[in-house]
Amino acid sequence: MDHHYDGEENDYMQQEDDWDRDLLLDPAWEKQQRKTFTAWCNSHLRKAGTQIENIEEDFRDGLKLMLLLEVISGERLAKPERGKMRVHKISNVNKALNFIASKGVKLVSIGAEEIVDGNAKMTLGMIWTIILRFAIQDISVEETSAKEGLLLWCQRKTAPYKNVNIQNFHISWKDGLGFCALIHRHRPELIDYGKLRKDDPMTNLNTAFDVAEKYLDIPKMLDAEDIVGTARPDEKAIMTYVSSFYHAFSGAQKAETAANRICKVLAVNQENEQLMEDYEKLASDLLEWIRRTIPWLENRVPESTMQAMQQKLEDFRDYRRQHKPPKVQEKCQLEINFNTLQTKLRLSNRPAFMPSEGKMVSDISNAWGALEGAEKGYEEWLLNEIRRLERLDHLAEKFRQKAAIHEAWTEGKEAMLTQKDYETASLSEIKALLKKHEAFESDLAAHQDRVEQIAAIAQELNELEYYDSPSVNARCQKICDQWDALGALTQKRSEALQRTEKLLETIDQLYLEFAKRAAPFNNWMEGAMEDLQDTFIVHTIEEIQGLSTAHEQFKATLPEADKERQAILGIHNEIAKIVQTYHVNMAGTNPYTTINPTEINAKWDKVRQLVPQRDQALIEEHARQQNNERLRRQFANQANVIGPWIQTKMEEIGRISIEMHGTLEDQLTHLRQYEKSIVNYKPKIDQLEGDHQQIQEALIFDNKHTNYTMEHIRVGWEQLLTTIARTINEIENQILTRDAKGISQEQLNEFRASFNHFDRDHSGTLGAEEFKACLISLGFDIGNDAQKRTGLMDGEDFRTCLISMGYNMGEAEFARIMSIVDPNRLGVVTFQAFIDFMSRETADTDTADQVMASFKVLAGDKNYILAEELRRELPPDQAEYCISRMAPYTGPDAVPGALDYMSFSTALYGESDL
Repeated sequence: MDHHYDGEENDYMQQEDDWDRDLLLDPAWEKQQRKTFTAWCNSHLRKAGTQIENIEEDFRDGLKLMLLLEVISGERLAKPERGKMRVHKISNVNKALNFIASKGVKLVSIGAEEIVDGNAKMTLGMIWTIILRFAIQDISVEETSAKEGLLLWCQRKTAPYKNVNIQNFHISWKDGLGFCALIHRHRPELIDYGKLRKDDPMTNLNTAFDVAEKYLDIPKMLDAEDIVGTARPDEKAIMTYVSSFYHAFSGAQKAETAANRICKVLAVNQENEQLMEDYEKLASDLLEWIRRTIPWLENRVPESTMQAMQQKLEDFRDYRRQHKPPKVQEKCQLEINFNTLQTKLRLSNRPAFMPSEGKMVSDISNAWGALEGAEKGYEEWLLNEIRRLERLDHLAEKFRQKAAIHEAWTEGKEAMLTQKDYETASLSEIKALLKKHEAFESDLAAHQDRVEQIAAIAQELNELEYYDSPSVNARCQKICDQWDALGALTQKRSEALQRTEKLLETIDQLYLEFAKRAAPFNNWMEGAMEDLQDTFIVHTIEEIQGLSTAHEQFKATLPEADKERQAILGIHNEIAKIVQTYHVNMAGTNPYTTINPTEINAKWDKVRQLVPQRDQALIEEHARQQNNERLRRQFANQANVIGPWIQTKMEEIGRISIEMHGTLEDQLTHLRQYEKSIVNYKPKIDQLEGDHQQIQEALIFDNKHTNYTMEHIRVGWEQLLTTIARTINEIENQILTRDAKGISQEQLNEFRASFNHFDRDHSGTLGAEEFKACLISLGFDIGNDAQKRTGLMDGEDFRTCLISMGYNMGEAEFARIMSIVDPNRLGVVTFQAFIDFMSRETADTDTADQVMASFKVLAGDKNYILAEELRRELPPDQAEYCISRMAPYTGPDAVPGALDYMSFSTALYGESDL
């Protein structure tokens, strides 16, 4: 049978566990609920002056149940039945249950009969429903309510306590720290939380329950033993107990909030009243000061002396600087206080402040305006009076000052205007004088205002009946007369300066024209003299012909140049005529050039003298270039024959060494005949050297008639001699090799043919790959078809080829063979090295083993040999050669003086170090 509450907020608690299973079957929980629910009911019933002792007995008649509901709801229930009969009790309980149902709680399986009969299970269920509705349902924290809201409130309040972790309403409260933390958070003075220990739950729980009962008016609803002695405390009992803490603290907070609100309201009222008083006092003081000050400012009785008027002005300045500024600030502060007061009253829902009669802000502003009006008029009156008194003295002093300044300025001006410095000045000096005179005229015009001011001041002094007017008038007249004289002199000097400037400008233009035409003409003559005297260097007929043509063109320009010379001299003559006619005093020479007519005539005469000299030099150079051309052709004719002849001989010698016609002796004879014919050609080379010497002596550096230079011919001739000598030497070495190794002529021809075949670039040498291919062509067949097609062998196949010929071809052996055919490690194999290698492979030659066997015979079949045995069997020099190079023998059968002939034998053939 389930008991649950289902109202408007029907999700404020989860459906409770079955009372039969979870409550009545656990006596510890039932005990906790009895104790907790009883204490909770008494905490409310005592407000009505009563309590219960036994929860299932004391509610049977329904009277205390109805009273409990009235206390916790604050509402009146229907009048209870006072009879003692069962029907009266059932009626009272039903009234209570109906009231609970009217609050939106649906009671399931709880009837009045069970309560009247004292059914403990039903009574506890009913009380839990009341607790949920009236103590827990209205708890709301951050949009969560009821049980979840209460749990969230506990978690938030205990969050600062690291050793408290509230997750539920049972085991999270067993150590008592949760209850202590709630109390300490709201009333820290009641509990010394720092002394509590998590491992002492009894002390923690008793401390919390005792403090709550004593100081917080929360009755003790559970004993510490009830919680500690149960594996899982009853959730409903804990929730009921914790809800009492929630209501206790929330009630205290509401009271504090109410007190704060009252204090705040009173503080606002007090502050507003003080502002009103301050405004009234400040307004009264300010209006009184204005009332006293205005009459002083309105007093317009003038003083008789300047000093007295200045004292009045000083008093007014003190008023503006010292007395008025504080009052300005007071007025501003008064307006600020008024506005602030009105704003505070409006924000606090208070009526607006109305100042006393005549103390409104507008009244003060009007009074202040009247003050400023009186102040403005007062200052104007003071200044006017002071101006009036100062006017006459000021005008007289001003006249004297301006007159003195003007007289000082005019001093020396007449002498300056009458001087005739322009008669000996140059044009630039005349222009400077004109600029200076223009500046003076501007200055004169500027002083016109001062003269007019002086006259105006004198007129004003006359009108004001100044006592010294006669002297003022006399001085003013003198200034005006002098001013008229300065104007006439200024005009006269201006005309003289302009006339002189125009005359000098004409001369200057002629000077400039002379300079503009004389300078390029002078440059032309200097360039012409430089060209006519220039030492030319030419190397061809065409170049000298070009110079001659240019010279003829130059001579054609001489008549026109002479006309320009005459025109330039005419300009100079015109200048001299102007100077003589107008008696101009020339201060210097032409400022635009240093060239003069005498210099022009002298250079012109020099040009005319140099022209025939240049003609003769060009004729002589033309003859020299014709001779040089003859030398070029003479050298080219011979070089174009000798060069190809040398190239042809080189090719013929190469063919002789390659084609192998006849025996080696026949080839040698043929080559020696070639050598003789080449030596006989030497005179032609010598003759060409003679022609080349003549060319060098004539300083001829190029020859377009041939591509051969003497250096090319020399190098070719030396290569030809070297080639024929080297080829003869190769044939002689082949004959020596053939005779020494016993190689037949056919073998040599085969070797040469194979070598020539793979020497594709006809360089006389084979590369490493060409050498391999050549070996294959001579019979070193390694059975690789692909390599036969390419004519190339890689390293492994080359070793296989040599192994097939009887060689033990490891890496070291292969390197040794390559060191024999290419001892300098150039990467190529010459024909002679190739012949040496092939003759070694095909001829019957001595070996290290044969020499070793011969030494063994001389040693009497021993593994070593003695020095005396060598001296006995060999010639003295050869015996000493062997003794000095043989290493001591170190074998097990060694005797003193024993020598190692075996290592010596292998060293002779390069198989070990000697």
